[in-house]
Amino acid sequence: MGKGSTKALFTIIGEGSRFDGVLSVPHSIRVDGALKGRLETAETLTIGASGVVEADVAAKNAIIGGKVVGNMDVADRVELEANSSLVGDLKTRELIINEGALFHGNCSMNDTRGGTKV
Repeated sequence: MGKGSTKALFTIIGEGSRFDGVLSVPHSIRVDGALKGRLETAETLTIGASGVVEADVAAKNAIIGGKVVGNMDVADRVELEANSSLVGDLKTRELIINEGALFHGNCSMNDTRGGTKV
């Protein structure tokens, strides 16, 4: 495989699977099972409706359909889908909270549009 093909790679922690520890992946990851510890991805983290993540997370983007307990540092965008939950502090550039989602914590947003911060 060449350098350019890594973006097509995808790590999946399937429903019924459990991972404890530190997981670092250079591409996108989907969690439909349970993950506990620390998670780092250079691309997108997707947590399915059955996914439960008890970890501090660092990612480029995050789409949360399940449950997260832990602090998240997401460079670009976080979307909390309906019926998802995030309990922990969040640092991101853009946040979308859909109806029915739960967010309990502090949020810090970076303004990369330029201009003056208020």
